[in-house]
Amino acid sequence: MNILMLGWELPPHNSGGLGVACYHLSKSLAQQGATIDFVVPYTADHPGIDFMSIHSVSSLSPLERNELGVYDSSRSVTSRDLPDIPGGSKNIRDVQRRYVSFVENFIQDSNVDVIHAHDWLTMEAGIRAKELTGKPLFVHVHATEFDRSGELSGNPIVHEIEQEALLLADRIFAVSNITKSIIVHRYGIPADKVEVVYNGFDPASLQDGYDYDTLTYRYLEGLREEGYLVVATITRFTVQKGLTHLIQAAAKVASQYDKVVFLFAGDGEQRDELIHLSAQLGISDKVFFTGFVRGKKWRDAYSVADVFVMSSVSEPFGLTALEAAHHNNALIISKQSGVGEILSSIFRFDFWDTDLLADQIIGLATSPALLQEMRANIHDEYARLSWQDIAKQCLSLYGKSNVRIAA
Repeated sequence: MNILMLGWELPPHNSGGLGVACYHLSKSLAQQGATIDFVVPYTADHPGIDFMSIHSVSSLSPLERNELGVYDSSRSVTSRDLPDIPGGSKNIRDVQRRYVSFVENFIQDSNVDVIHAHDWLTMEAGIRAKELTGKPLFVHVHATEFDRSGELSGNPIVHEIEQEALLLADRIFAVSNITKSIIVHRYGIPADKVEVVYNGFDPASLQDGYDYDTLTYRYLEGLREEGYLVVATITRFTVQKGLTHLIQAAAKVASQYDKVVFLFAGDGEQRDELIHLSAQLGISDKVFFTGFVRGKKWRDAYSVADVFVMSSVSEPFGLTALEAAHHNNALIISKQSGVGEILSSIFRFDFWDTDLLADQIIGLATSPALLQEMRANIHDEYARLSWQDIAKQCLSLYGKSNVRIAA
């Protein structure tokens, strides 16, 4: 089976979980016999990816691609101009048009059986490929504009793109029931057209002999030695992630129990707001901001933490929770996060319920036995998740679509 995979990023040039999911899904599909052509909007080396062909749409570097701000729904689509980008691309819509044009040319000389498009960034190219080839289009929804905008309405251009693609797709993959519900109820798509395809997890990808460095966050390591609990979140600093609620919960924890500190690893448009809020609430000495982390600092951030909090207002899945569990973190996950659908040994809370979140954190801080039990139990649960199983599910759905179209 020849798959045209349309994505926006791959490791090591990913800015979030989308690239990680695309990498592992593609690798597992290839291991089960699929031939994959993966299209990305930038030019860069992808060391270690020899199981598929990667095609570059433009001479954009990964950094220039990141600077387009594709996850900032209020500005990214039309107003984030970068006039000096090679090739004349000025904003994300220019890049998307180049992406569509590349796909139009590519399919003229390629044998494509299935078109698999990830998120709104590549949906238009997927629609065009379907028009020109007559092959089935699978739209894989890792997040909708309703998720990215948090409690806001989002960008109408993005909504329009998502609406059209969801209507024209032969089949839709949603990464959780939360996402499926949004697709069905907010976009009016029939429920039987949407298949829940959870993300998997590959522990081997993090068992590569990396030597974790206790000096990366030496001050926090010192606090742990003195009996402090380290609570971490590793994410983009956007409204979608509910981080203002986590800061407010941190203030409530600090007012009741002294030996808890918070690590905020990441960056985004809310960075200054979060720093100001922690100062305003009088907890600047309890909250540590790392800035954007990748590689060594990213992995060491997990290893220094005892508890990982996902406070998202709307999180379709949340791969970082599984990465945290692999690093022996207990998990506290908002009820609005899809990863909670496949895990049991976790605490859950509504993203706005800062009182409950604070109580859960204090409970883990004051009960070492409970903390250890949650760590052990969640380890057993995430180890059962497999990208190979997810790939088999996708291949089965591809086949059903092909049979239906050929009839």
